[in-house]
Amino acid sequence: MRFRVQLDMFSGPMDLLWYLVRKHELDILDIPIALVTEQYLEMIAVLEQVDVNAVGDFLEVATRLMEIKSKLILPRPDEEGEEEIEDPRRDMVQRLLDYKRYKDAASMLEDRRRAWEQRFARRANDLPPRTVDASEQPIQEVEMWDLVSAFAQVIRNNEAVQPSAIRYDDTPIDVYMDVIRTRLDGEPRLAFTSLFSKDMTKSQMVGLFLAILELIRHHHVHVEQAEIFGELWILANQSTGMNIPN
Repeated sequence: MRFRVQLDMFSGPMDLLWYLVRKHELDILDIPIALVTEQYLEMIAVLEQVDVNAVGDFLEVATRLMEIKSKLILPRPDEEGEEEIEDPRRDMVQRLLDYKRYKDAASMLEDRRRAWEQRFARRANDLPPRTVDASEQPIQEVEMWDLVSAFAQVIRNNEAVQPSAIRYDDTPIDVYMDVIRTRLDGEPRLAFTSLFSKDMTKSQMVGLFLAILELIRHHHVHVEQAEIFGELWILANQSTGMNIPN
């Protein structure tokens, strides 16, 4: 099964940067570049495990963040009497503010669309039937970035016990999906971290992670988080069932 993570439009590099700003409740006009750069690179490392071809645009922003970081830590000469030195973060902050404006506008239009749908009911037969390809549906930002962040923590915690020899795992994703479905049959909710064990190879962990994203994409499960930085819980969507076509 081929799995594609949609990382463009409102799920691209600026979306990841905006997620980190919101997650840590940072002042957008005074971003601590060292913290953001470190976490941005960590998230890219996880995305590279999922789809190495999808990280190109992210690397461009990461390079810019590292450039800004290097400029900020360089000693500055005494510039008394001269013009104030421009903050190297200014360009990136402006891009982030522009992105936020577009994102807010998109959110407002989405709210209007939902309100319009509630006011004017659509006839059941006014459109021809069409099938929706679940692999083309984007993952919502909170679901994706929170899961990527949690998966980064899992990988970091298991790096010390990884074998010296590289072992590849070619288990189909639907097998991992069955594992998750079986666990959910016996448990009302499943802790994200409980799916991974220290004896797993990195490719097995990636397979499980992709299986979770695939279940979310098909709307067969959803993820909840009681508190920020807390455990992520996977729950089955009762309305859709858990039967996923091969």
